[in-house]
Amino acid sequence: MNMSVQAALDLLRHSEPTRRMSASARIYDDLRQRILSLELPPGTSLLRSELADKYEVSQTPLRDALQRLEQNGLVQVFPQSRTLVTRIDVPKIHEAHFLRVALETEVVRHLARLDAQQRAHTVARARSVIEMQRAVTSETGQIRLFQELDEHFHRVLFEALDHDSLHGLIRSRSGHLDRVRRLQVHSPAKIESILAGHEAILAGVASGDEDAAMEGMRAHLRKAPNWVDEFRASHGDYFA
Repeated sequence: MNMSVQAALDLLRHSEPTRRMSASARIYDDLRQRILSLELPPGTSLLRSELADKYEVSQTPLRDALQRLEQNGLVQVFPQSRTLVTRIDVPKIHEAHFLRVALETEVVRHLARLDAQQRAHTVARARSVIEMQRAVTSETGQIRLFQELDEHFHRVLFEALDHDSLHGLIRSRSGHLDRVRRLQVHSPAKIESILAGHEAILAGVASGDEDAAMEGMRAHLRKAPNWVDEFRASHGDYFA
């Protein structure tokens, strides 16, 4: 394994020590990433016996993980029967995007208000994530890792204000939004645009310019009103 990929995996592994606290949390996190990456597409039937074998667990932690995924709107559990990966719900996409823009612009506004030392520390942490994103883009087949690092970049901003729970709120509400984002083609130009957006946000924070930080975040998250339409046209069976 390439050293840049291993370093990125280590960063993500140590960023959330609670992942190691229970089998349920480990299963939840892995299934969530597989659903968001579309490895498990909308409409997929999940057989609990196969999942229990795969994760080498009893039915109890598996049931707990599936219940969490159901609360996030990513699966529908039919007791004593089957579990289906939900189809993408367009109203929930717009709701999650609204929530994300509202919270994340406010987060960077408050970050820009911190003293210079605190800002510098946060910017350094976030920029190290950008560098890892750049490193893994050179590796074939690492787009999922790039996307996980993208999520981690935004988590770092929340953590700097001790608002981890708010990032968790966005995370729990963004399953439908994130799946559509995974349908986008990550061309070199698209990847560079994402990274440039991260840099613009950090430039505003680093300089203590609230307006620049907020506009950087808005531009980074901005979507055209009809942006989902092309994906519904090309992947109609993925949508409710």
